[in-house]
Amino acid sequence: MDAFSEVLSTVKLQGALFFNAEFSAPWSYASPRSDALAPELLPGAEHLVIYHFLTDGSAFVQVENGRPISLSAGDIVMFPHGDPHQMGNGSPSQVVSREAALALIRCRSLGPVRMGGDGEITRFVCGFMACDPQLCRPILSGLPSMLKVNIRSGSSGQWLESSIRQLVAQASNHQPGSEAMLAKLSEALFVETLRQYIASLPPEQTGWLAGARDAVVGKSLAILHSRVNHPWTIADLAKEVGMSRSALVDRFSRYLSEPPMAYLTRWRLQLAARKLTSTPRSVAEIASEVGYESEAAFNRAFKREFGVPPATYRRERRTESRTVPLRGAFPTAQAV
Repeated sequence: MDAFSEVLSTVKLQGALFFNAEFSAPWSYASPRSDALAPELLPGAEHLVIYHFLTDGSAFVQVENGRPISLSAGDIVMFPHGDPHQMGNGSPSQVVSREAALALIRCRSLGPVRMGGDGEITRFVCGFMACDPQLCRPILSGLPSMLKVNIRSGSSGQWLESSIRQLVAQASNHQPGSEAMLAKLSEALFVETLRQYIASLPPEQTGWLAGARDAVVGKSLAILHSRVNHPWTIADLAKEVGMSRSALVDRFSRYLSEPPMAYLTRWRLQLAARKLTSTPRSVAEIASEVGYESEAAFNRAFKREFGVPPATYRRERRTESRTVPLRGAFPTAQAV
């Protein structure tokens, strides 16, 4: 698989549509941070990516302290880091508050919610994707606070839109199985949005997503992610991708700000951290699964990354009611 698919294959994605709006101008809707929505949408979720999909009409959207961005039919606007934001059309005298928005969400119905004035009608559905913030960090770290793509430009996007329209109508009529199918479509919509965003990145863009698109760096990432427990050396990887060791290190570092072996070490430790909190396997077993022949070497590397040994990390995390972000981080995207 490609690098993007390899990362997604290690992550359990869980999504759904939760709001179906039919608003008439003027209207305005304020969405709180995604962590405020999590207890209502998916209790226990570590991270939610919220998105809105406009099917008819137009609107604007802006994050706090940001400039308004116009939206038209077919646009998906996504908030990878859970930023609060506001949507609207026109200049209403009153904004739907955070409390009112939560009350609407608690209804747990995909029947259309109608509000606003007597102007242009805007229809949109809201959805979320829950993901592991540790294992999704390579992807999420390269995304802005808000991104917009239009899915009507491709056949896959058009199929998704048609399917979502039909299934939302079925779900509002409580037809069996429609919500389960919408959950799968929500995941597909999330992936399609990211695919289009990656394709639109300028040639000079760096970061994980841009690297995944590069022929050599993308192949290197895919190989490392697919065989994470292999005893890789830079010579082995260079041979796999058909490039000299120095050229591979330079090209990989240009995109990810670190050489391949350093990247692999931190990815192994991210996987290990997740296994420590989600499985009963011993530290020695986990060390072997992520490519360490020596438990002692694994303990030293883990402590360098997270500040505590694996056993302590496991014990501390199990006592927490909710997981906090890891201290290890992947490089963010930047233009050069």
